[in-house]
Amino acid sequence: MITEIGEYIVGAYLKLILKCDFIDYNVRPPGGGLKGLQELDVIGLDFKESTAYLCEVTTHIRGLLYVTNKETLIRIAKKHRVQKDYAKKYLKTFSNIQYSFWSPVVPVGILTEGLRKIDGLELIINGKYKKCIGKLRAEAKSITHDTGNPFFRMLQIVEHMRD
Repeated sequence: MITEIGEYIVGAYLKLILKCDFIDYNVRPPGGGLKGLQELDVIGLDFKESTAYLCEVTTHIRGLLYVTNKETLIRIAKKHRVQKDYAKKYLKTFSNIQYSFWSPVVPVGILTEGLRKIDGLELIINGKYKKCIGKLRAEAKSITHDTGNPFFRMLQIVEHMRD
């Protein structure tokens, strides 16, 4: 599975802002079969703080929507259940598990209200997403070495350009 640019954005945030030691993309539970089809977009592990971050990422720049509002909420809730199942099975040694949903453009109203009702899922959407990008831009101004993340490298180039 090819890593999507929105996933690299989240990975950069986990690594450079939250200081995760390990980032992985498009993680599939071991063993194959139907369970193996339920991928997790981005996982960040912070061994120092014993914290695992499981992130669902949807980068629809014209607005989050899967067919209908109802279908969108059903899909995100299902993906959150997959996150929780994965953590329960494979991340038992971590004392803190953080679940999040990242999307830059989510229509305010039915979708935002419905997403807020998904218990235990942190929403990093709209303005909060934009603030995270701002933190990455500020970090890109002070770092010149390649971090291995293509999105962050692009930010570094933009932040270091000259006239």
